[in-house]
Amino acid sequence: MQPKLVAVVGPTGTGKSDLALDIAESLSAAGAKAEIVNSDSMQFYRGMDIGTAKLELSERRGIEHHMLDVLDPLDESTAAEYQRVARPIIEELQAKGVVPILVGGSMLYVAAVLNTFEFPARDEALRAELEADLERLGSHELHRRLAALDPVAASRVDPANPRRVVRALEIVLVTGQPFAAALPEEPESWQPVLEIGLNSDRANLVGRLETRVQRMWQKGLLDEVESLIPLGLREGKTSSRAIGYAQALSQLDGLSTQEEAIAETVRLTQRYARRQMSWFRRDKRIQWFDYQDEHFRARAIESVHRWLEA
Repeated sequence: MQPKLVAVVGPTGTGKSDLALDIAESLSAAGAKAEIVNSDSMQFYRGMDIGTAKLELSERRGIEHHMLDVLDPLDESTAAEYQRVARPIIEELQAKGVVPILVGGSMLYVAAVLNTFEFPARDEALRAELEADLERLGSHELHRRLAALDPVAASRVDPANPRRVVRALEIVLVTGQPFAAALPEEPESWQPVLEIGLNSDRANLVGRLETRVQRMWQKGLLDEVESLIPLGLREGKTSSRAIGYAQALSQLDGLSTQEEAIAETVRLTQRYARRQMSWFRRDKRIQWFDYQDEHFRARAIESVHRWLEA
């Protein structure tokens, strides 16, 4: 039997983790076994729990999770490295008869596993030059440079995400080809996959995300961030720029009030959710479910069972 993979994707705050657990429990009740492979790039980091909505061990219902807490705050996270590590985990689970459930909304990381494209090699000298330009000119100026070289890639890369802007520029300059060539409109699957997508009307999600951010501060995000500073959070190229963590650092440094830090985090989280939907809408493989539909869990689980049994 050909190995199969389930993926639960969609914008942040839509309940992907809970649905993945429901699917795994349903498969277990049917005599199968499933384990979860995280594809939220910020949940890779040890200690970054509240701001990433990482499930506590007691909330994981006894189901094995992979790719959680695998990096320190000083470590850099890349989709290319994730592809190299996550695919063997998935294949090993399948070889043991376990159904892997990929869960997360980090768009390029999800695509790195599900799609067949390969990442171009890195050029460390060029990367250093672009990083220096980033410090001197800022990400928006580099994004304008990217737009002049590759307008399609620029339309897909958030100018406020300096790591993505630098990487896209590096690829264009190294290969002489559009970065968008690595991200085809019609992706070819690495292996058979059923993609379950969660979303709902924009107004509801906007409200959910604002409430979620407020709760992060109430649960102690500031204390969490303060405890991560000695572990390298400020210096981490990836971790320090995580939404919520950068704003909490600003508050701790006295550069913003708590009200301002929360408001900025809400704004950036809502914008990120819009970019996630723009990305995932291009993937025609996804079966979408409205998380406000009282029957969406049963319907999603039914789709998984039907697909795995086919």
